[in-house]
This record gives sequence, C-alpha cells and structure tokens, in this order.
Amino acid sequence: MYVCSCFGITEQQVREHADKGACTPRKIASACKAGTDCGSCVRRIQALLGRGACPRRELADQGEGDVLAAEVTLMAPSASAPDAARAA
Repeated sequence: MYVCSCFGITEQQVREHADKGACTPRKIASACKAGTDCGSCVRRIQALLGRGACPRRELADQGEGDVLAAEVTLMAPSASAPDAARAA
C-alpha cells in the first residue's frame, strides 16, 4: 500500500528504510523524500515507525541510559572554558 502518493513510496519501502536506520519521519524524508511535498503522509509514516523502530529510543525506553542526554552533556561547553581562555 502506498504511504506517499507524491513520490510513490510504499509501506514496505518505509519499513526497509527504518530497518537501515531511518527511524524518524525526518530521516525517512532524507532517505526517500516521503513527507517532503504535501506532508499528508507524515502521520502515517510516524504510525509505521511506532515506538520501537529506533534502536536509540529502545535503549532509553529500557532504562539502558539516556543516549541523547549523554550526547548533549558531552557537547555542552565547559563552565571553566572562559577561565582557561583567560589563563592563556
């Protein structure tokens, strides 16, 4: 069955892209353009992806660690960075 009639993308194609790591509507759009024209298929894509389609989300749901929070923490500037710059 077609999910995106604008680009002729089927449910099976969405699932295949999800299996390869496109686990959000935005990543599906990058992989095959579904959802980038009229947008009427985005909710259907979300429904196809469901809660368990993304391995990172599954880890967070299982309490195996909040991957995103860890990444944000690692990327945040250090509070001592201005002090280090002044010392140089």
